[in-house]
Amino acid sequence: MKRGEIWWAELEPPAGRRPVLLLSRAEAYSVRELITVAPVTTRVRHIPSEVPLSLEDGLPKPCVVNLDTITTIAKVSLRERLTALNAEKQKAVEVALHFALGMET
Repeated sequence: MKRGEIWWAELEPPAGRRPVLLLSRAEAYSVRELITVAPVTTRVRHIPSEVPLSLEDGLPKPCVVNLDTITTIAKVSLRERLTALNAEKQKAVEVALHFALGMET
């Protein structure tokens, strides 16, 4: 488990089973019960707080990571590792996260 991986997670309704991108720092996964994630969704709005993903990124269909709706979930909610983002996509996530939080890059 590490930042930049996408996992299937069982979340509370209405979200249900969905892919999430792990955002927590590396050290958190071995000691924390709660982790920070961003949902992966097929609802594409084409805004700077989204990072597009495709089959080439290991996802079953075109989608986006939505950095406007980062959240904290129980680590035990994670079910199965789906894929890991490459360095270029991880950098895009950082840029989108800075935009979503109104932080300078």
